[in-house]
Amino acid sequence: MSIKDWPVTERPREKLINLGAVGLSDAELLALVVRSGGRGRSAIEIARTLLNEYGSLTQIFLASKDEFCRSAGLGLVSFVQLQAMLELSKRHLHEQLEERDALTSSELTRQYLRARLRHYEHEVFACLYLDNQHRVVKLEELFTGTIDGAAVYPREVVKRCLRNNAAAVIFAHNHPSGVAEPSQADIAITTRLTSALNTIDVRVLDHVVVGRNEAVSFAERGLL
Repeated sequence: MSIKDWPVTERPREKLINLGAVGLSDAELLALVVRSGGRGRSAIEIARTLLNEYGSLTQIFLASKDEFCRSAGLGLVSFVQLQAMLELSKRHLHEQLEERDALTSSELTRQYLRARLRHYEHEVFACLYLDNQHRVVKLEELFTGTIDGAAVYPREVVKRCLRNNAAAVIFAHNHPSGVAEPSQADIAITTRLTSALNTIDVRVLDHVVVGRNEAVSFAERGLL
């Protein structure tokens, strides 16, 4: 049965208009991106198949163009729309953060860092540069590693802070394993970076470890 044959109150587009996007399931939201069915299946059925095949929204976002387009009923248009939607959500969070004090907006900061880093399958170390009012200047992904680590060089971090005229920084990196618990190596490099940045009067406000479903703050753990 086509979605057009469903009761109006059950159609994803009408539900979003009446209830807001939060009232829709993952499959219903994906169906709005897929937009049309194929091979006798509705967009909802295709979206459910996609979720079953990949296991989660995160894995769908991680799929390469070729992998995604091999899924039944899907093509390049759907892939492009999904990637554009993901990038728009990141930029929306960045714009919100730019208008606020990153230190006092800790939850928004974590949301933004999760959106930027959680989908990587390798470890990425990033630096969020802040001005003297703790407003965001720029986020920069400085070091890229493997599935279980990334080499971080304090000298390069100092150089980048000076180049971006940062008064303070928030570090962030992801754990591809999905577990956000800080390791002893994470604690050790944060101590080294803090010591190096003290020499140029740049404050380290936090280090956020991003996992699959959470982000752990060093500051809130008392690790700084």
